[in-house]
Amino acid sequence: MTLMAVDSATLLTDEMLQRFDERAPVYDRENRFFDEDFEELLHSGYLNAALPAQYGGAGLNLAEVMQLQRKLAYYAPATAIAVNMHFYWTGLAADMVRMGDESVRWILEEASKGHIFAAAHGESGNDVPILLSTTRAERVDGGWKFYGHKIFGSLSPVWTYLGLHGMDTSDPSDPKVVHAFLARDAEDYRIVETWDTLGMRATQSHDTILEGAFVPDDRIALVCPPGEAGAGLFQVCIDAWALLGFAAVYAGIAQRAFDMTIESAKKRTSIALTRPMAYHPELQHEVARMRLALESLNAHLDSVCNDWVQGWDDGGAMLVKIIAAKYMVVTQAWQVVDTALELSGGAGIFKRSRMEQLFRDARLGRIHPANSMLTHEFLAKASLGISGDESPRWG
Repeated sequence: MTLMAVDSATLLTDEMLQRFDERAPVYDRENRFFDEDFEELLHSGYLNAALPAQYGGAGLNLAEVMQLQRKLAYYAPATAIAVNMHFYWTGLAADMVRMGDESVRWILEEASKGHIFAAAHGESGNDVPILLSTTRAERVDGGWKFYGHKIFGSLSPVWTYLGLHGMDTSDPSDPKVVHAFLARDAEDYRIVETWDTLGMRATQSHDTILEGAFVPDDRIALVCPPGEAGAGLFQVCIDAWALLGFAAVYAGIAQRAFDMTIESAKKRTSIALTRPMAYHPELQHEVARMRLALESLNAHLDSVCNDWVQGWDDGGAMLVKIIAAKYMVVTQAWQVVDTALELSGGAGIFKRSRMEQLFRDARLGRIHPANSMLTHEFLAKASLGISGDESPRWG
């Protein structure tokens, strides 16, 4: 199905958001995919927001898409985080073409036909996603076969292309990381429904088992050395769209929790007070701390998104900014939501409370890559001029 070119004003209407808001708790409670949200986003053209106009998209840049993602996450966090996995690739392809790299232009062509892209870089036992892999890649006639176990496969029910990677170690002295896109109709893989989690339940991020799944050469995006030695434009674009996308979603959650807190504080009363809880000095103190965090995280995210859009010369410095922004935004967002739950009182801990769901969803932000350990390791090594491939890492 080829989607028509869209007006950006129709991508995410207030009416759509109201429906998403009503459905989000249902998806969470029933632990099911956001089918109805997905259909609306597909037909409004939202999923093609990052596609250039010649491909039927809205032609929005990263900063503009992230503003929309914050808005969507305010009402439906799991829907937003799953959709981010599609922007992960369509935004990357649009930016790489703009920068003169035609290697993944085909993603724009396929997305314009209605294909949905997802990402499968998560692997148990691999704490350096993208740059290393526990999945085995085997060179065969006409392409590559992949053997491995992928986790956190958001959009599992609907993707038509799965971006994944594996390592070819057939020559121990010259290992390679192979980045590929598996078609839904390929053979020798299976999706195992494992997703029953603390938060972000509607993403239905099931496991994918690769049992010799074949990807033809025309769907191989890159073959490169492992680790930092093989990192280039492709990997930096992944980090920009994925990590800043994660940050945008959790920024939206934090804003919703803050707004709910303000609304509640103006209505809550206590037998010991003559006015609403909004006049309680300690509540005011905590609200101020939340507001400070919001001002900081939103400014930080906007700054790095704008830096990306305006262009950059040093990929290493830009990558430091991206990873630092993701970490700081989700950390501060968590602090906001944690405080919001505390200020909500006992009512906030019930399953019927939206605050309880926001609290659970927000916690997952600190698990998305790059997690705290990898963030600190990468930023320290980059600052000290130490290669990320320096061995041993910790012992």
